[in-house]
Amino acid sequence: MSNNNSSKSATAQFEQDLIATGMQPIALRQAEIGRGTQIKRALPSRQKRMIGAWCFLDHAGPADFTAGEGLDVGPHPHIGLQTFTWMIKGSMMHRDSLGYAQLIQPKQVNLMTAGRGISHTEVAPVTETQMHSVQLWIALPDDKKDMQPQFDHYPKLPILQHDQVEYTVLVGEFLGEKSPVQVHSELLGVDLVAQAQVKTLLPLNPNFEYALLVLEGELRVGEHQLNNEHMLVVNTGLQQLELEMSAGTHAILIGGVPFESPVILWWNFVGRTQEEIEQAREQWLQGDARFGEVADYQGERLAAPPLPDRMRASK
Repeated sequence: MSNNNSSKSATAQFEQDLIATGMQPIALRQAEIGRGTQIKRALPSRQKRMIGAWCFLDHAGPADFTAGEGLDVGPHPHIGLQTFTWMIKGSMMHRDSLGYAQLIQPKQVNLMTAGRGISHTEVAPVTETQMHSVQLWIALPDDKKDMQPQFDHYPKLPILQHDQVEYTVLVGEFLGEKSPVQVHSELLGVDLVAQAQVKTLLPLNPNFEYALLVLEGELRVGEHQLNNEHMLVVNTGLQQLELEMSAGTHAILIGGVPFESPVILWWNFVGRTQEEIEQAREQWLQGDARFGEVADYQGERLAAPPLPDRMRASK
């Protein structure tokens, strides 16, 4: 009994210490997507709904599975966002209602802009036996949320070495390198892999809020140790972050200017009003042309869940 209370007290003190320095740890929660693929969900959470325009963050894997038993997410719709997939190990086939069919492989990004409406599938090839990826959603700003849908594939991203850390610039600009990925808000996304036991300073934009997520291994922020069970939120105002990383530690840093307006995130939709969400759901159920059709999928479309009585907008 006393050990349990001591553990809770230490955890509370850990959180208070971090918050006092402009940082807050948030526990990840377990979830499941197509065909039983286990993921850890970092955003949205009760403590933090968005980081800049980043409104969703799932970490899948690393996982090994029998060939033919990988990810299989049937046709489903999106509005008001961009889906951003960063593949670390394994591969996945994307197909959408615009007619694109694109296999994503390690070190590549798929960016699908839903805008006014799109549908797609995400399926691991039948020969695939592993999966490690990060998927994020980016809320489109008010003047872009109803733009025409599009799809872009980025097979090569800038990679740089600094302080024995390999950085891949996923979105935005970092240490003089700029990602080609086209987004519509001021954002940053960086993949970090420690090549050895290192201590380094990450430069930060004081106008950005950030989140740091450990994918594999462990790192320290100041005196506080982090692993893949927590995401660390960093508030605006900080200009640097001191990291100590063990060899092989893999993490992702995201950031951005706090989002311009509250959004409603429900199921696969990002909107501004409950009426927008209700309309999109009904149109999906009715097979409206707004979401088109995805070719060559052997299976059923995903069914939209029931709507709650009232939805809460958040930032």
